Amino acid sequence: MPLIVLPTSRLLWVRVAALVFTCVAFSVAAHGAWLPHGGMADWCIFCWAFSFAFTLLVLLVELFGLQARAPVSWNNFPITIACYASLLCLSASVIFPLFFLKDQRPTGEVRDYRIAATVFSCLAAVAYVVEVSLTKAKPGEVAGYMATASGLLKVCQTFVACIIFILVSNPVSYEHHAALKWCMAVYCICFILSMAVVVLCVGEWTSLLPVPFSKFLSAYGLLAVIMYLTATIIWPVFQFDKHYQRSRQASPKVIAVAVLTALNFLLYLADLAYTARLVFVSA
Repeated sequence: MPLIVLPTSRLLWVRVAALVFTCVAFSVAAHGAWLPHGGMADWCIFCWAFSFAFTLLVLLVELFGLQARAPVSWNNFPITIACYASLLCLSASVIFPLFFLKDQRPTGEVRDYRIAATVFSCLAAVAYVVEVSLTKAKPGEVAGYMATASGLLKVCQTFVACIIFILVSNPVSYEHHAALKWCMAVYCICFILSMAVVVLCVGEWTSLLPVPFSKFLSAYGLLAVIMYLTATIIWPVFQFDKHYQRSRQASPKVIAVAVLTALNFLLYLADLAYTARLVFVSA
């Protein structure tokens, strides 16, 4: 019996391509791009390193046929990693050129290294999007929850919330009014609950809930939509209205938070619609 299984599939080669692209991206950036320590440079390196490490883990487990021994649900784990990796690499592909090519305008070899890191980051993002499209649940197919549209939306919700946390924390932009603190509470509560759903599904612990998982999803989805609706209204009112503004002009980060709040509201609304259709129409 062979120790290593080498399936000849598109999915294998897509994962190998993503592994190579992320490896090249962070290697080139760390070697010759002369990036400053901290800030967005560390974020981009983290995006590529995280994606590379977990893609390598998925490849090794599948090549050695260890799925049954893995302490997680293998129907949910690989696609969850691929979805997070696609979002991480996409964010790095946008942030890296904006901060380290457009503003700084390096010359010579440093610029070449930074361009190469950007190109391979974009290629990695495309490879992970292809992996997600290959592994997501098809209509009528029995698959893990994270492979469904609702599961993928949970990943997007938590990722957008993480970006919001980064934007509102440096500088802190929610402490000058109680209504903005409510918005921050909305971001935190919904992030924790969405991440809890992801962890429960990947760990196969949904049976530990005191209520049926479908009912939990429906109740939480409705609560999250209502909470994000209030944040979508309150954040721009108390940040952009002249009566509540601390400065005459809203910062780009504050505007970005308003846009991302509205985006997450739409993601939760779509999630609720999908969950309601799955629970009530199917029933």
